[in-house]
Amino acid sequence: MTLIKSISGIRGTIGGAVSDNLTPIDAVKFAAAYGMWVKEQRKKTNYRVVIGRDARISGEMIQNLVMNTLIGMGIDVINLGLSTTPTVEVAVPMEHADGGIILTASHNPKQWNALKLLDANGEFLNAAHSQRVLDLAERADVDFAEVDDLGKITVNNAYFDLHIDEVLALDYVDVEAIKSCKFKVVVDGVNSTGGIVVPLLLERLGVEPIKLHCTPDGHFPHNPEPLKAHLTDLSDKVVQTAADFGIAVDPDVDRLAFMDEQGTLFGEEYTLVACADFVLSQNKGNTVSNLSSTRALRDVTQKHGGAYTASAVGEVNVVNAMKANKAVIGGEGNGGIILPEAHFGRDALVGIALFLSLLAEKQISVSALKKTYPLYYMSKKKIDLDPNIDVDGLLEAMENKYANETLTTVDGVKIDFADSWVHLRKSNTEPIIRIYTEAPSQQQADKLADRFIVELKTLS
Repeated sequence: MTLIKSISGIRGTIGGAVSDNLTPIDAVKFAAAYGMWVKEQRKKTNYRVVIGRDARISGEMIQNLVMNTLIGMGIDVINLGLSTTPTVEVAVPMEHADGGIILTASHNPKQWNALKLLDANGEFLNAAHSQRVLDLAERADVDFAEVDDLGKITVNNAYFDLHIDEVLALDYVDVEAIKSCKFKVVVDGVNSTGGIVVPLLLERLGVEPIKLHCTPDGHFPHNPEPLKAHLTDLSDKVVQTAADFGIAVDPDVDRLAFMDEQGTLFGEEYTLVACADFVLSQNKGNTVSNLSSTRALRDVTQKHGGAYTASAVGEVNVVNAMKANKAVIGGEGNGGIILPEAHFGRDALVGIALFLSLLAEKQISVSALKKTYPLYYMSKKKIDLDPNIDVDGLLEAMENKYANETLTTVDGVKIDFADSWVHLRKSNTEPIIRIYTEAPSQQQADKLADRFIVELKTLS
């Protein structure tokens, strides 16, 4: 079990020893550090922080610890209860709050939880601010409020509806065109908050939702990462019900994958490709994704006359690159859609609305839509790290070995070959090396990944 502190937040497994896991003491320590950071940044008299959580089993415990720590510091809390990461991101600026915390370990299994930290814009803390929170967590001089100055908790259950209102108000979303198609869609909510909010969105769009694993009790029926191997129930349900397609989200609803009408995964990489194709058809401009994302986004962007940029992995890095390059859409190949008109955060609800608008416009099936895009195939594998291995040295050895190829080292090592690539990097959220490859066929992609697994093991 482990506790990981990074740009992605504070993430760990429940139970075990303090500082080795995400225990109640660790939750309080990092909540207090965040409260100190908020006061440092905002320099006000009164402070407000929005807090929401996904449905995982430990969520209520961790949320109570975090909220009560903040009110003990004299900070008011707006409690959204069961929520999603993008919903909290939307709520922070709407509430004129000083920050936000989402209690979720995203795609990690049920034994994990995390504190994902937002600034006053509802955006994830950058590297410098994240490091400041970590530094503050090591201090023992937290200044708690006296009894008359304690914060208070206000419950607000309106934000699913408010979030959906914001999505439907986007200029790209053609509500009437979607309603006229009378789509029928299966939703795999992985027994978290997507099981609540995605059907609500679909109903507002005149789409018939068929619910699968939509009871928000935190008992994930399969690995919550929305990958092909984990979505066999969704595939079967789409075919059995003759649905137009299927939707899978992760527990905090910032990742999105589609299943076509034949029960074949559309591909989480192609979630962003399709949404970008639709947005770029109406608003010419640039795009951004991370180094581990498909080349198909580059191809689609260039087709529309825009420029494509690859950032380091991590939502903060993608957002920074989007702002620097004035991107009209961006995201990550894990099914994360970032649309600046909505907010600078991955949002599955935005992705669903854009995808439905695209289908309504083109009047074709999801399988036919996939065939309109450049087809690449990815392999996503990983190696568990031995604590004694010098991982940076291992990656440097790979860099030296392939010095004659096109290399990018802004985030791990990416090696670009003529018709394929491989990206090797340490994970921000788990003690592993991720090996992502892309090639013209699945067999070639898998073979390339397996080759580099052998090479890494040989060098280690």
